[in-house]
Amino acid sequence: MTLREAQDQVDQWIKTYGVRYFHELTNMGILMEEVGELSRHMVRTYGEQSYKHVDDQAQSGESIRQEMADVLWVLICLANQTGVDLTQALQESMEKKTVRDRNRHQNNEKLRTSEED
Repeated sequence: MTLREAQDQVDQWIKTYGVRYFHELTNMGILMEEVGELSRHMVRTYGEQSYKHVDDQAQSGESIRQEMADVLWVLICLANQTGVDLTQALQESMEKKTVRDRNRHQNNEKLRTSEED
């Protein structure tokens, strides 16, 4: 599925099942909530914090996948609402980063030393 197809599918779902899009500011708050939920699972899976319950830990990979999808869903809703073509926006971002960071990361000693550890 392309980003354009994803935007079209989310829009069709909203029109079919969702009645209407939530207000942009509501969706922005929902996006922050979903990012927080993703962060919680990432910190407990890859960071120093642990899950409180063994059952939660067993589901961590699935939870991360679901939370990433939830973040993407709300981001797509916001893109649709604000007229952003995510394919074009991502292409422009890649071009900008390529020009700006062409040598930046290769010359970063911090990145080289962590690779060797």
